[in-house]
Amino acid sequence: MTDSKEISQLRRQILLGAAGASLAGYNLPTWAQGASQTLKISHQFPSGTDFRDRLCKKFADEVTKRTKGALKFDVYPQSSLMKTNAQFSALRKGALDFSFYPMPYAGGEVVEANIGLMPGLVTSYEQGAKWKNAEVGKILNKVMESKGIIIVSWVWQAGGVATRTGPIIVPEDIKGVKVRGGSREFDAMLKAAGGSVMTSIPSNEVYQAMQAGSLEAAYTSSASLMSFKLAELSKNFTSAKMKSYWYMLEPLMMSKMVFDALPVNQREIIMAVGADMEKFGTEQAKLDDIDASIAFAKAGNKVFELDSSVVEKWKAVAKPSAWKEFSERNETCAAMMRSAEKIT
Repeated sequence: MTDSKEISQLRRQILLGAAGASLAGYNLPTWAQGASQTLKISHQFPSGTDFRDRLCKKFADEVTKRTKGALKFDVYPQSSLMKTNAQFSALRKGALDFSFYPMPYAGGEVVEANIGLMPGLVTSYEQGAKWKNAEVGKILNKVMESKGIIIVSWVWQAGGVATRTGPIIVPEDIKGVKVRGGSREFDAMLKAAGGSVMTSIPSNEVYQAMQAGSLEAAYTSSASLMSFKLAELSKNFTSAKMKSYWYMLEPLMMSKMVFDALPVNQREIIMAVGADMEKFGTEQAKLDDIDASIAFAKAGNKVFELDSSVVEKWKAVAKPSAWKEFSERNETCAAMMRSAEKIT
């Protein structure tokens, strides 16, 4: 049996010879195509308590089971393998196998990825679930594959906003507030509403920024709001329990270079298990929306819920700012928006 060290050496040799190219054209030795190997999954979230970590482990266990041990996995939580923002680039280069990664974090390298957190565009889990098989999902898949990424599991998460100042409910509440939105597009809407936007940072760095006073408010997913213990610092919390205009696509991604090097049957198993994980991801995200409200209330925060009329007020700010700016970036972005706007 060939060990993972030899496989890693092969990968480095291929990268040196043809960085960014598909492995399909290489005459790989038989052991590289069929032998047992261990793949790495990296993410920024706490181990065990965060459903995204549990999803990665469930995925790993099931793929190992279905491949009869041909594929095994090591899961690295809390950015313990590499820093959060480095993971997408590492996937593209084949230096990392998998990452559970917020789609808009990749927007600096792939502008189309910013649609993964477009304010007010997705306002329910059911609406988000339709993206995968709609034109917007097909375009996004094609773009990501062209950049060296395979989307394995499509997971959406709703989010809210924790504040150290007054509550943020309607757009007028954001004026002058030092805030983190979570994506370039979400930040564009917040700026249009009068917010003082801090350049987007990963959610695992928000606690320190709020503690230091450089942030007064932070939007992020319900899971991250709890995992990163923002209730310890905030006074008011606007929840995603009822409605939200903050929905992020946070998929399990795989390096296309690594994916293409696997035998067809293993690729099929990976994609099948990835699809199976989507139900678990949605169920857990919905539970986190409820649990976040409870956790913030227990920590002494005043908790606020939204209704459809408030979401529409934010959407009215988002359309001429974030939506317009994104659509004008290129025709692919415009086509994605046209498709997404038709999904209800």
